Amino acid sequence: MRKFSGGGALPPKVKFIELLRGFTGGVVGIWGLFFISSLTQYPLLMAPFGATCVILFAASASPLAQPRNVIGGHFISALIGLVAFLVFGDAPWVMAVSVGLAISAMQFFRVVHPPAGANPIVIILAGSYHFDFLIFPVLFGSLFLVGIASLINNIGIGKKWPIYWYGSSSKQQ
Repeated sequence: MRKFSGGGALPPKVKFIELLRGFTGGVVGIWGLFFISSLTQYPLLMAPFGATCVILFAASASPLAQPRNVIGGHFISALIGLVAFLVFGDAPWVMAVSVGLAISAMQFFRVVHPPAGANPIVIILAGSYHFDFLIFPVLFGSLFLVGIASLINNIGIGKKWPIYWYGSSSKQQ
């Protein structure tokens, strides 16, 4: 039971400028996708992008918030969800197995991005997607949010984002 008792300290309070950065990133990211979607008639919004904004703008130093993880995680998870739906249908076990596979695939390719774990559920529950869903909204939306994060997360002295794009495989195991 001691493992479950916690005991760590809360993170420090967030500075006002960081609250403003999170607010601005979320508003500009989601509103931008909605605006472009309304102009182009392509569906560019999906629920996991809201959670992606939280990680991009409130935890931007995390490995989970790096472009490789955002783009790769969403793409791989959506691909798994689409294939699972097209091959096996929309049964609850298909959702469960496809989420598990998405997690394992993101770990294998070193692109873990927690919001992307919801992609198979979104795809299977909607039940009407085709492979163009990988381009609009998954790839376009991921790239757009990374672009917005590149702008917003670099505002201010000493700010540098992303920490990496691809990583250095020579230093990683």
